[in-house]
Amino acid sequence: MRITLRRLPAGAALGALLLSTLYALPAAAVPAPVVHDGRTQPVFPYGEAVRETVYVEAPMDSDRDGRRDRVAVAVLRPAQSEQGMKVATVMKATPYTGKAPRAATVPDPGVFSEWYDEYFVPRGYAVVEVELQGTGQSEGCPTTGGPADTTSVTAAIDWLNGRAPATYADGRAAVAGWSTGDVGMVGLSYDGTLATAAATTGVEGLKTIVPEGAISSWYDYARDQGVAYNGNLGTRYPEYQASRVASQSATARCGEVLKELGDAAADDTADRTAFWDERDYVKDAAGIRSSVLLAQGLADTKVRNRHFAALWQALGEHGVARKLWLHKGGHEDPLVTGGAAWQETLHRWMDHWLYRVDNGIMSEPRVSVQRPDSSWQTSADWPHPGSRPTHLWFGPASEAAEGGLLRTPSGSGTQSFTDAPAQNEAVMISAPEAAAPNRLAYLTPPLTKATHVSGTPTVRVRLSSSTASTPLTALLVDYGPAATPSPAPSPGLSDGTGQVTAELAPVRKPVTKLPIVSRGALDVKNRHSLERPSPLEPGKAHTVSLRLHAVDHVFPEGHRVGLVIVANDKDYIATDPAAGRLTLGLRASHLVLPTVGGR
Repeated sequence: MRITLRRLPAGAALGALLLSTLYALPAAAVPAPVVHDGRTQPVFPYGEAVRETVYVEAPMDSDRDGRRDRVAVAVLRPAQSEQGMKVATVMKATPYTGKAPRAATVPDPGVFSEWYDEYFVPRGYAVVEVELQGTGQSEGCPTTGGPADTTSVTAAIDWLNGRAPATYADGRAAVAGWSTGDVGMVGLSYDGTLATAAATTGVEGLKTIVPEGAISSWYDYARDQGVAYNGNLGTRYPEYQASRVASQSATARCGEVLKELGDAAADDTADRTAFWDERDYVKDAAGIRSSVLLAQGLADTKVRNRHFAALWQALGEHGVARKLWLHKGGHEDPLVTGGAAWQETLHRWMDHWLYRVDNGIMSEPRVSVQRPDSSWQTSADWPHPGSRPTHLWFGPASEAAEGGLLRTPSGSGTQSFTDAPAQNEAVMISAPEAAAPNRLAYLTPPLTKATHVSGTPTVRVRLSSSTASTPLTALLVDYGPAATPSPAPSPGLSDGTGQVTAELAPVRKPVTKLPIVSRGALDVKNRHSLERPSPLEPGKAHTVSLRLHAVDHVFPEGHRVGLVIVANDKDYIATDPAAGRLTLGLRASHLVLPTVGGR
């Protein structure tokens, strides 16, 4: 739908001018969002906003009760939308709105718990929160990334576009006559995952999505190349996840549906099955018609960097308009580390895609990466366009010392280690120059200049095992001096461009744990296929390739790039008790490191 925006003259003073412009309109005039300096302005009083909850009829019956599920949708919109003003929608879909029932006329205190409503409603947007089926006030059963999850979201978008029916709690028809039909979805973790899932359907009206630390493949969330992650997710994970978000009423009626989720998890093999394939949004990226602002914390160990890297590549292959924001934080809203810079980016992004404001955001560098010192680097794409594969070969070792990472193959020879399932990562990566019986370690010489790694590292080895089953785990480590400068910016000092305005004093502190830049693990039985395992023949050599998680990291001058090889890693993956002794052939074994400049 085409809408009219009111634009203030360039250089016009804000504040009183904005309000006088709004309220000096003739009585018959239809209000409209106000744009100044390429941004919608906060002229609509938040305290006067309309609050309502509607129940959208979704085309599914996830709880198998013989009738379509109704999905609860909470709405917060400017009061002026009651006077004919058409507004676009910033939407978050979530399963996390509480398990206990509440009065239908009382907004859930968990709804609108983010900052989006306070920020976007005054700027002329509706903010909408969709409660996933089987959660909150919605009917149905949660399905942990299944098709019903996606349908919950697309039904709400259909309602905003006049294509789906909805009612209020008292049965009156609810019509979104105030909606332009244009929707931008945003959210962290599961919430952002739902945005990606909805986008793969190509649903009309979804103009943009902003997934933050979001899952792009549920298999890759629960597994790493044929081996389950450690016990943090538990066994029968899809059932566990659905049960922890299900409302009390859903818990009572969805037992069989949830049990089927657990049965389908394939915990006995951790192989990829049709169940997981159905929950892979990367393979469905061809259906995405919306633009994508993708955000990821480079230190996120919950939704790991493989997710953003795979989706980003697929978006590029299908010509999707996209932008990437990699911040230094973990599994958190980019606002935590990006501050005003992120808020400004999200604001301009929504203005451009939902109100068609020509603010130049699409002509700026496509990729922004935040470094540990809070500085920002930009580039035209990711991996960095200058990134090239550098092959670093495992070098010869002795009984007293571990090996090196060399630019040319080292020659013949083998090196062995025995699995130690009880050792932790701190032990694995300690004293890398010394030989150890339960790991192999390989190091470059000290770097003569800073080395930027951008992309997905790969380890390829010639390996034999004393047993028919074993995991293979690789850890990429940045080995540095005993103390490093560690600037610690105060929060809230961003000038809105990502640059910190206050002077920062370097703080020297001891490094108590050498930093692991990335990890990767493979069930060697799955070396050929994640769907069909191939048991090992003990003593027979096999060529094995495993991917680490994507990285964008700068190894400082004087540091050393290290690679540590183990079998089990109890800090990272579920333990395989069958692992025994592993032997690597040095001639064929190497690390492929995507380095900017290829050095």
